[in-house]
Amino acid sequence: AGFRRGLSYGIGMAAAYGILGVAVILTGARFGELNSSSAFNFVIAAVFALLAAAMFGFFNLDFSGKLRISPKKVKGGKTVVAFVMGALAALLAGACVAPVVIGVLLFSAQLYAEGNYFALGLPFLLGVGMALPWPLAGAGFGVLPKPGNFMVIIKYVFGGIIALAALWYAWVGYTLLPGDFSPQREMAALNRGLADSERSGKPVMIDFWATWCKNCREMERDVFPDPEIQTLLKNYEVVKFQAEKLRDPEVKALLDRYGIPGLPAFVILKAK
Repeated sequence: AGFRRGLSYGIGMAAAYGILGVAVILTGARFGELNSSSAFNFVIAAVFALLAAAMFGFFNLDFSGKLRISPKKVKGGKTVVAFVMGALAALLAGACVAPVVIGVLLFSAQLYAEGNYFALGLPFLLGVGMALPWPLAGAGFGVLPKPGNFMVIIKYVFGGIIALAALWYAWVGYTLLPGDFSPQREMAALNRGLADSERSGKPVMIDFWATWCKNCREMERDVFPDPEIQTLLKNYEVVKFQAEKLRDPEVKALLDRYGIPGLPAFVILKAK
């Protein structure tokens, strides 16, 4: 009975993360629209800062005692109650889980936008990983670590990681403030590249990127400096187009024109 209830509790956790992930990914528009908003990044930074403060003990986040469900009032008894409580526990997991959930959701949305439909299952796998100990715990095995001072150290370590994440999102939000990006400037650079292509006869390669795009930064750091890539790029008029705000009318129209779902993206145009 204990194993069954523990398994039901774990399934509830996995189902909650899976459904939440699918809902967030499928209802989202082109990936990066949220990331390209300074307000969104500042909100995430504030949430992470709040969670980090809780990890360092400035205050306590505890929702565990706010909900009570009586097995006698639910059809299916304790097994169904365990499932419901597992789902609720996943949604009210607390400071040490929320940053991971947010990170997985954003990463899954990016992969899905790039055409990887298996990304829909990543939030569910996160829930499965968190649920694995519960069937054994329900069966009575002493598999969970005993409380001790080491848990305080782990708590502070995760608090530091969460605080760094808060600083990162705050910095990204700052770079996206008005004035750091001009779609008119980017369109002018694109037009110059097209004009250079007409004169040189070389095709144009448009490199769509943004400061908040992690893969864009990795391409800039690890791929483009390669000597072989540099040699190949000499055959093109390369235009770097900073698509920082995906909702900007000019940027959106250009991305829609080439059917670009997310960043990074590369478009090659033949010379006229």
